[in-house]
Amino acid sequence: MARFAANLTMLFGEVPFLERFALAAQHGFKAVEFLFPYPYPVEQLAQALETHRLELVLHNLPAGNWDAGERGIACLPDRVEEFRAGVSQAIGYATRLGVRQLNCLAGKTPADADPARVHATLVSNLRYAASRLAEEGIRLLIEPINTYDIPGFHLSRSSQALALIDEVASENLWLQYDIYHMQRMEGELAATMKAQLHRIAHVQIADNPGRNEPGTGEIHFPFLFAWLDRIGYTGWIACEYKPASTTAAGLGWLNGLH
Repeated sequence: MARFAANLTMLFGEVPFLERFALAAQHGFKAVEFLFPYPYPVEQLAQALETHRLELVLHNLPAGNWDAGERGIACLPDRVEEFRAGVSQAIGYATRLGVRQLNCLAGKTPADADPARVHATLVSNLRYAASRLAEEGIRLLIEPINTYDIPGFHLSRSSQALALIDEVASENLWLQYDIYHMQRMEGELAATMKAQLHRIAHVQIADNPGRNEPGTGEIHFPFLFAWLDRIGYTGWIACEYKPASTTAAGLGWLNGLH
């Protein structure tokens, strides 16, 4: 049976971030995820999770200056020391908050860098992070992201991510499969998820076009949810969409599944 987690970066955006935990619990979610915990003291987040009996199932490694448009630093040859420091920071948060999976955003391909050096940097950084996280019992994930929403993002197709996983050759590197991003880049959602189920550790959802809640676009989510159950996916499905109006008004699709 599909298990859904609320992405607090995207959902309940009408209220301050720390108030979203209560709303997630009130609407029946047992788990949450969000982009970054780092702006908040770890004990403050731990208290919010404990108070509302929520599991934090995922957050990202530090990804550079988000407000300035950076979307990850793992492929940037001149940011390796910063990347490694970020791995340590992420482990500190994850171990206190009980997070068993961390996502690594590859970043945008630098326009003036040698492509071979960019690729080698990403491979090396992923090997380092996968090894460090394995010591703590935490999975490392990588996520292909569509280049319509983030032009220049280095990792944009599932085939690229799977080839990268093969090259890194770590048992602790997994695929985060975002249905919205992959619908925009390649389609073949059901076939890809079935073929790569053994390497998919986390699934995220939003409809297309618009990146709004399921039922607002072209993706047939009732089929996909049943399909994930049928092929044996047991991980979380994270609701990483922009509500078309308010979060509460757009949760009819989820209530209809129960």
